[in-house]
Amino acid sequence: MMHGYWGGPMGFGWMGGIFMLIFWVIIIIGIVWLVRYLIGSRTGFAEHPDTPMEILKKRYAKGEIDKKEFEEKKRDLGL
Repeated sequence: MMHGYWGGPMGFGWMGGIFMLIFWVIIIIGIVWLVRYLIGSRTGFAEHPDTPMEILKKRYAKGEIDKKEFEEKKRDLGL
């Protein structure tokens, strides 16, 4: 019982494999896009600019400025 050159009872043969490959590529691209979108939307809420006081505290903690300079700058900022 031969089904012809295209193979299979529906006559798709190798074309069915191509459509299957295209289907899975689209699914994988969709999943990657969804994950990147969800990760990107979460980081958008977490990020906020540092206040001047936070910057001052970080510089003091890193040792970039000493206690005297920290207190002077804190007074200058009105804090």
